Amino acid sequence: MAQSFGLIGLAVMGENLALNVERNGFPITVYNRSPEKTHTFMAERAQGKNVKAAFSLEEFVQSLERPRRILVMVKAGAPVDAVIEQLKPLLEQDDMIIDGGNSLYEDTERRVKDLEAGGLQFIGMGVSGGEEGALNGPSLMPGGTRAAYEAIAPIVTKIAAQVDDGPCVTYIGPGGSGHYVKMVHNGIEYGDMQLIAEAYDLLRNTLGLDHNQLQEVFAEWNTTDELNSFLIEITANIFKKIDPDTGMPLVDVIMDAAGQKGTGRWTVVSALELGVSIPTITAAVNARIISSYKKERVEASKQLVGPTGKYEGDTQSFINMIRDALYCSKICSYAQGMALIGKASQEFNYGIDLGETARIWKAGCIIRAGFLGKIKYAYDENPQLANLLLAPEFIQTILDRQEAWREVLAVAAKLGVPVPAFSASLDYFDSYRRDRLPQNLTQAQRDYFGAHTYERIDKPGVFHADWF
Repeated sequence: MAQSFGLIGLAVMGENLALNVERNGFPITVYNRSPEKTHTFMAERAQGKNVKAAFSLEEFVQSLERPRRILVMVKAGAPVDAVIEQLKPLLEQDDMIIDGGNSLYEDTERRVKDLEAGGLQFIGMGVSGGEEGALNGPSLMPGGTRAAYEAIAPIVTKIAAQVDDGPCVTYIGPGGSGHYVKMVHNGIEYGDMQLIAEAYDLLRNTLGLDHNQLQEVFAEWNTTDELNSFLIEITANIFKKIDPDTGMPLVDVIMDAAGQKGTGRWTVVSALELGVSIPTITAAVNARIISSYKKERVEASKQLVGPTGKYEGDTQSFINMIRDALYCSKICSYAQGMALIGKASQEFNYGIDLGETARIWKAGCIIRAGFLGKIKYAYDENPQLANLLLAPEFIQTILDRQEAWREVLAVAAKLGVPVPAFSASLDYFDSYRRDRLPQNLTQAQRDYFGAHTYERIDKPGVFHADWF
């Protein structure tokens, strides 16, 4: 009996997705380049399940019912191309390859064209939710032809996370749209994580909260409509973990140098190319980069002196202000990400539904949060919404909280605590709400030194001044 689905790549994400597919009623064949990995998976986690092991790609392909549906879960870049090239001679008309890794959307565009020209189907599918999501229900972002999506819909709608208004998967659009949306999802994730880190820094270093107090604050924030989210939830849990070697909170013995896998950087590069302002996400990428200068920062701390001290006002009031600043900044981060997806959708003819995109992030993924329902509602109410900051719900939210937001940044500056993403978010808000910015001077300078010309506010046309 042929298997319904095939999966290549048995790292933890691959294993968990394979078990998810099988649990939802689809017999699966698995293959891994290393046979030892396959043997271990079959002997342990897959034992007694409707999972077949293949030890060559030929055996793997022959075990699958036609048209074949094959999910590839290997490292992005050259390894994906290598697997595709090995599979191509073995596949037949209308067989499908699905790339579930964090591939660059431009690579996906290339692969779609190449494989469809040869009579095969290709889906580039963003998968979010980490190991737990892969096993129990991720958020899935598939892009490719509509027909290719329809061919996998019976499976992906079952294995995705389920929420009150449906599974956390939808047809994103053609070409590389699925991986584009996943890339921006990860950019928003960078922003979210940096904003939470800055809130933690303020709570710890301006108020002196210990790990127990930090746990209580984040646990309480996770009960609110504004901040209820996966990232706030796990942050509260992190503060409870004690390091068995030192007896200290584990977070305090972790090196303060963050890594990145490229999707945040890709988001920033794409935004620059498309002319979309995403300063919060950019600040988050920069914060990870400067955190990696650990040795330099240690030396600099001995020579570069700045302000020190604690906040002298009411502790609970300032905690509430930080909460409000975090929420306002978070809204700006999501607004930037959605604006970028909207511009890419226009530029690349993706036809992405922004409300539906927000909906499929409501569960399963890393940025899942209570307020995504409000984002979906905002786009449902006005599909042409230029920016989330203009949605009635969010206008009032920020107007009610901006005084606290500004006070937090003022205290941070006075006490020397860096808050790059909080600051970038407020700058974005203040720039967006201004009807006049100082770039009239920039245009004058450009015309002065390079005759780049300028427009005027009082009459149409393009002008150049004789500055001399």
